[in-house]
Amino acid sequence: MAVPPPSPDPVKIALRAELRARRAAYVAGLGADRAHAAAQAAAARLLAHIPSRATVSLYLAMQDEIDPEPLAAALHARGHALALPSLLDRTTMRFLAWSPGDPLDSGPMNLRQPLLSAPERAPDLIITPLTGFDRMGSRIGYGAGHYDRAFQQYPGAHRIGLAWAIQEVELVPHDPWDVRLHAIVTEREFIRI
Repeated sequence: MAVPPPSPDPVKIALRAELRARRAAYVAGLGADRAHAAAQAAAARLLAHIPSRATVSLYLAMQDEIDPEPLAAALHARGHALALPSLLDRTTMRFLAWSPGDPLDSGPMNLRQPLLSAPERAPDLIITPLTGFDRMGSRIGYGAGHYDRAFQQYPGAHRIGLAWAIQEVELVPHDPWDVRLHAIVTEREFIRI
């Protein structure tokens, strides 16, 4: 089912605001050193589930998202082809080749992304940031539908959410076009759906 343009769903808007506040308070309480150690723990949990030679799309953390930098460094060291999401506009996302240290551009919505001249890569595995998640694989993001569209574009790609454990909720509101995750990784556990 096609992902419609963003619309203001008051339930999702309220849930996003609650989860962002929860995440911000949690990360502020951790401090930089403990947050980095937690990101390393999440990376270690996830590495065991990534097949060799898989092309992996990650993201660069914004604000207080769990940082996939330790994961990116480990995957790069193992020789994986990496990609980052790149926004062409407020609705179109694609995955462009990237390696740690490559130059970055500033895209729509303050996204740090590869230069638009970087080659496009089809990911085998898509690591997505989360605003919230439940144990059925439903996720809530920023509300623009970028990842749902990408998941539909790459239906064979394995979908894994990366989040702080405190971002879990009992039930994420699920629309018909929402694509569920295969797994979620936090600093505390690997959750297979």
